[in-house]
Amino acid sequence: MSEPLHPSAPHHLPGFITGPGDTDVLMIVVGILLIGAVLGVGNLYLHLHTLPERMAHKSQKLQFEIVAVLGLLALFTHNHLFWVIGLFLAMVDLPDFGTPLRRIAGSVEKMAGVPPEPDPAEMPNETVTHATGDAAKSEVQRHA
Repeated sequence: MSEPLHPSAPHHLPGFITGPGDTDVLMIVVGILLIGAVLGVGNLYLHLHTLPERMAHKSQKLQFEIVAVLGLLALFTHNHLFWVIGLFLAMVDLPDFGTPLRRIAGSVEKMAGVPPEPDPAEMPNETVTHATGDAAKSEVQRHA
């Protein structure tokens, strides 16, 4: 059942024009494509935005934190200079000044006769169990 066309309408209408009450398939397809494009471009933008942080993740903790803060500043202020600085900082390997200075300080303490402080990483792990019963005794014997 086709309705008669309006007298001023052309006799041949393009295929993307739908009749009254029909579903506009082209609009639905374009809407899905638009949503997919927005999500894809947003994902690409965020992936590119975290590039300096992923590069600095292999470096020292302080350098990684500075690059991460610069990345957040770039994200929230829309100032791309912070992102570029973070990218350059992630590319540069900063020298380790802490280890030689700690060794020098330890040597000076040793020359001065000051007893060295125990390293917390080398402390034995002593756990105290306050549980009672046969299961707790067997657990302590197993760890001993």
